[in-house]
Amino acid sequence: MAKDDERAPIEGVEVRETGRGKFQVEVRTASGLLLADEPAAAGGLGSGATPYDLLAAALGACTAMTLRLYADRKGWPLRSALVRVAHRSQGLEVKDRFAREIVLEGELAAEQKQRLLEIAERCPVHKTLTRGSEIVSVLADNREPCALEPEPLDHASDMLELVEDY
Repeated sequence: MAKDDERAPIEGVEVRETGRGKFQVEVRTASGLLLADEPAAAGGLGSGATPYDLLAAALGACTAMTLRLYADRKGWPLRSALVRVAHRSQGLEVKDRFAREIVLEGELAAEQKQRLLEIAERCPVHKTLTRGSEIVSVLADNREPCALEPEPLDHASDMLELVEDY
């Protein structure tokens, strides 16, 4: 049996302060562990990605995965997809901006590249960010995980649905 601090969350992610540094947290998923932190200039240890880095990474990862899935389904010669994402905030009351640069490698026709750019605009995380989300928060009385509401959705099935529709 795993120790309390070694168990993976049943669903979603679990984020816990490490006690090291002012901002450092440990992020547990069903498949792994990573650290998040703030840069030293902001009072952190600089030991991990910032929360906005993680958000940008989610957009970049979903984009690359969706492009791969679509190109494979179409039989297109996409050798690799590189996605760079930068985040900018103009304040808490103004919409944030994510700039995404996509580099497609392979013998792709101009029409195929354009279609892949259109598909990138439809990746599930892109759609989540552009439509906005509802966040439901509750206080829990103990450290044992409870069923999260709403029911989690499967990101992979969202990507599959996307590429089947186009």
